[in-house]
Amino acid sequence: MLGFLLARAGVSVVVLEKHVDFLRDFRGDTLHPSTLEIMDELGLLERFLRLPHQPVARLKGRFGDLEFTVADFSTLPTRCRFVAFMPQWDFLNFLSEEGRRYPVFHVRMNAEATDLLEEGGRIIGLRAKTTDGALEVRADLVVGADGRHSTVRARAGLAVEEFGAPIDVLWFRLSRKPNDPADPMGRFDTGRIFIMLNRGDYWQCGFVIAKGSLDQLQAKGLQSFRDSVAQLALFAADRVHELESWEPVKLLTVQVDRLREWWRPGVLCIGDAAHAMSPVGGVGINLAIQDAVAAANRLAAPLNEDRLTLEDLRAVQIRREWPTKMTQQAQLLIQNRVIKQVLSASDRLSPPLLIKLLALVPFFRRIPARLIGLGFRPEHVRTTAAPVVR
Repeated sequence: MLGFLLARAGVSVVVLEKHVDFLRDFRGDTLHPSTLEIMDELGLLERFLRLPHQPVARLKGRFGDLEFTVADFSTLPTRCRFVAFMPQWDFLNFLSEEGRRYPVFHVRMNAEATDLLEEGGRIIGLRAKTTDGALEVRADLVVGADGRHSTVRARAGLAVEEFGAPIDVLWFRLSRKPNDPADPMGRFDTGRIFIMLNRGDYWQCGFVIAKGSLDQLQAKGLQSFRDSVAQLALFAADRVHELESWEPVKLLTVQVDRLREWWRPGVLCIGDAAHAMSPVGGVGINLAIQDAVAAANRLAAPLNEDRLTLEDLRAVQIRREWPTKMTQQAQLLIQNRVIKQVLSASDRLSPPLLIKLLALVPFFRRIPARLIGLGFRPEHVRTTAAPVVR
């Protein structure tokens, strides 16, 4: 997204993607109204929504025996009052195709960044390995957008503050039938939490476990796991046999962290490379998009005019650090006050006050809708588009 936005503003960019394509399963697929607003501001929304997606206006849950609505996006003051569930590879392919309309936008697939180039205490580019051999790219700025296991932030020596997480998530698929419910659902039961996201012809399922408990779960056997899934999703109980082994069950090790400084001379980190988010609320990809917009707004002109300063890099962190901190604090609160308590429970669950309010008072559903759908500081595109190649 940042590469596209900078190229759109006339800045020459090279985007390095370490894989041969964007086809990765169980990545962030929830595009919130804040991201859809950005696509609208770019004039891309109509084409974008032609891609396969599932619009969801309400997120629902069940806490013990109590059903409740987590968030009602239909109340938001936005063009799109829903979350679009879209495979991330479709989103990234779309951005790549749009970016290639600008002559200064370049993508190198199968190019994995391995190290940074440094001269006089300043980062001046990076090294990458490709199928054609070693690649060296020199640049006025290197942006680390390479996720929670960022090579860029590690090679730059940027200090990370860890906040911990009491959970991990097991992701897997179950087939979906036409008469299944349409909305995503979250089930909070004694000692267990289960999430199902509608992906059209299949469900993306998330089984939340206490951190480090995978071995203990697997020791009970695959059938025990299948039985637990069947109890939490009764309508899909006839499909748990599709889990023929543990192989399709993928572990997401949850971590929550944040860089103390997102930059040093010649380098900047954004998205999960700057702040790994909890999966609570599915906001990670949308925070990353907001970072990209803020970075493009601040950096496009200095990069075009060859006057980039440390103050510009610092300004990006200042702009995005507060909403990141607030989001992480909210996630940690939910992890520690709700999720951790549910997973450690052995008796019948009693819904906390917040859940009761969401179930009984429709107005309260607007608060998580706002925080999840728009975030604490939604960004808007301020850059001007350069001519495109038709």
